[in-house]
Amino acid sequence: MRTLKGPGVFLAQFAGDEPPFNTLDGLAGWAAEKGFEGVQIPTWDSRVIDLELAAESQTYVDDIKGKLASHGLAVTDLASHLQGQLVALHPAFDLPADSFAPKAVHRNPAARQEWAVRQLRLAATASRRFGLDRHVTFSGTLLWPYLYPYPQWPDGLIADGFEELARRWRPILDHFDAEGVDLCYEIHPTEDLHDGLTFEMFLERVGNHARCNIMYDPSHLVLQSIDYLAYIDHYHERIRAFHVKDAEFRPNGKTGAYGGYQPWISRAGRFRSPGDGQVDFGAIFSKLTAHDFDGWAVLEWECALKHPEDGAREGAQFIRNHIIRVADRPFDDFVKADADRALNRRILGL
Repeated sequence: MRTLKGPGVFLAQFAGDEPPFNTLDGLAGWAAEKGFEGVQIPTWDSRVIDLELAAESQTYVDDIKGKLASHGLAVTDLASHLQGQLVALHPAFDLPADSFAPKAVHRNPAARQEWAVRQLRLAATASRRFGLDRHVTFSGTLLWPYLYPYPQWPDGLIADGFEELARRWRPILDHFDAEGVDLCYEIHPTEDLHDGLTFEMFLERVGNHARCNIMYDPSHLVLQSIDYLAYIDHYHERIRAFHVKDAEFRPNGKTGAYGGYQPWISRAGRFRSPGDGQVDFGAIFSKLTAHDFDGWAVLEWECALKHPEDGAREGAQFIRNHIIRVADRPFDDFVKADADRALNRRILGL
């Protein structure tokens, strides 16, 4: 077993246009002051990183690593959620998701997808330059409008959707393989990979690709009423990244899983700061440790109630308190007898 690394923090929710949140150096100083030891970098945010330059220049990457190290920080991994979303996007989301890409490809789905695929390839190369062996992203969605089977699905619709999803991602997975980096899909509602079965359907269609893995975030499983602890038992061999994000699901007589088009504060299922929701993180950290998870515990802070400054400060300490420093010897060694086969046979009456 290994001790999880952390605490880390996903910078996406904290980056902004005002200092110190508008530069990586400013965010690094802020994160270190809050007690974090690592940062997960959103590759779509030019205030934080130039992804193309990171893929091309080792000097640029080393400069970033040096700046972070001066604050006592490391890069946990790079993230490309927005670009991954655009690799496979249903036309219903064309206009809402245009903002994920540069204006030059707006209103042009083919050009936008081509841009997104190139971004993922750059992310694989940049990850390798950073010395990282895993990367996190979204799968995109071709089938989400058809989540509920009414109107009834035409025969083969779901299979065709997953075949197309696999066709688009297989070359990207191969590129990640060439760079020595695992691609970890965040299992998330609105993504085609939103639970265990959908991940299995995709994994089968990409030939059980070794680089096809999971970013585990229990909050998204809670909001789907999935057993998030059993999920680890099923998929621990593919879990390569971990977001620490809490949630609560409190359905009532007026609304439930679908949320009634309400804002987050009024939904039956909503995200909370770590420790304020329903997730049993003690059990999660125990299971990940027992299954020899070797990655970072990274805070993704999203809460409808708490101030982000408090959420970040408390989140860093929350993760630190939950990381289990693994034992260097069995606790009952003091009563252990030395190996003696003859004695063993006598004990067994042989």
